[in-house]
Amino acid sequence: MPKTLLLETPAGRYLIAATTGVVGVGCFAPVGLFWLAPLVWLAFFILLRQAESPRQGLLTGLAFGLGFFLTGVSWVYVSLSVFGGMPWWLAGPAAFLFCTVMALFPMAAGYLFKRWQPDEFWREALFFAALIAAADWVKSWLFTGFPWLTVGYSQTAPSPLAGFAPLLGVHGLSLLVALIAALLVRWRVGLPVAALLALAGFGLQQVQWTTPIGAPVSVALIQGNVPQEMKFRPEAFFHTLDLYRDLITENPAQLTILPETAIPVFIDQIPAEYLDTLKALARRQNGDLIFGTLTGVGDHYFNSAVSVGTSPLQVYSKNHLVPFGEFIPAGFAWFMAYASIPMSSFTRGPETQPPLAVAGQHVAANICYEDVFGEELIRALPQAGILANLSNTAWFGHSLAQPQHLQIAQMRAAETGRPMLRATNTGMTAIVGADGRLIAALPPFATGVLKGEVSAYAGTTPFVRFGNWLALALMAGFLLLGRARPLPRAS
Repeated sequence: MPKTLLLETPAGRYLIAATTGVVGVGCFAPVGLFWLAPLVWLAFFILLRQAESPRQGLLTGLAFGLGFFLTGVSWVYVSLSVFGGMPWWLAGPAAFLFCTVMALFPMAAGYLFKRWQPDEFWREALFFAALIAAADWVKSWLFTGFPWLTVGYSQTAPSPLAGFAPLLGVHGLSLLVALIAALLVRWRVGLPVAALLALAGFGLQQVQWTTPIGAPVSVALIQGNVPQEMKFRPEAFFHTLDLYRDLITENPAQLTILPETAIPVFIDQIPAEYLDTLKALARRQNGDLIFGTLTGVGDHYFNSAVSVGTSPLQVYSKNHLVPFGEFIPAGFAWFMAYASIPMSSFTRGPETQPPLAVAGQHVAANICYEDVFGEELIRALPQAGILANLSNTAWFGHSLAQPQHLQIAQMRAAETGRPMLRATNTGMTAIVGADGRLIAALPPFATGVLKGEVSAYAGTTPFVRFGNWLALALMAGFLLLGRARPLPRAS
């Protein structure tokens, strides 16, 4: 098809929109071309402007979203089919349906943009930016939320816009990226605004919202690399215990962290002598050890992080569960019957839980998927000085999920001004600084221990104080300005 027809026909524009969505995944880890994000959403903005009706705006947004999510979260199929045991003929449509649901958010933004498209360039740019950011924000909580591939995640360090993270959070960054994108239609306007925001972001990076307190603690983050297909098999249980015991023995530290469900049985099923060994190993450095396991009360069981060592035993239980992976939504029991996902009916832990008092620090634990919800992590702040994430992303195989998840953790550290310690089963085990920059990481799919020293941080960033409210206020302001009637011209 000639190039002019691709641009001038609706079908051609839908094809370009889908291709643009695919390219947009390169803005995020592992490719990490943060500078590409304004160009991708510029292309989306241009395509919406060329749409001739709200229906075409809707289809343009849908095409963009399908290209974006089918590429960016393709690991959903891996999780369902390869490790969830679901037959391909069901896993394929299920993954496609999931990505289609995610594509409804840019679809809605496209429709609303054309339905109420302003007739002035400045108001048009503000309206577009607000819709893109608002769609990401709604996606972060509707149907329990799936904030993956939120536009703002593309702007983690070294992007200069990362300086806005402690102020506006990830959704505020989405707003800024979309605003720059729309203004670039008129490059004489867009380039100076982009440069001004980049300089402001760089300046904000020099602000010390939080400060280190006390002496640094030595940490050892254990990556067991236990294959997912072996994790819950009884015959592999004692091999797993020996593996973690040996890695802990060889790598003493004040704070040792094992991955999510590192010991994949209920805590009262762990041999007492093994727990005593863990306590003794943790106490060598007058420290503590946090490990993932299962806890239960009556008919309820929890995905938990448990600490042992010098401090009294403490438990954090996961609050934000993964639909289908950790709980079965009403009406979907038939769907889960085709999968073999162990422990898929967890109970939610309390919404508010105190930080773990370990190794002389207050550590805010979160488990796997929970660190994608920034407003939920700040519940433990400012008391906690360190964030710790225990994950098992073996479910997603060799896919984009692991580097994307690490990038999300970097955003959480930048928003809160706290270091993030990540202990994962197969990757990516990492230490992230309080500014969101990656300090060190283990290669994925390898057994190893990441050692380092980390300081706790005190203080409160604006995001910790206000959550998403500052970003939402800006979105609302952009929407109002975008929809406001233009002032009459002087005669």
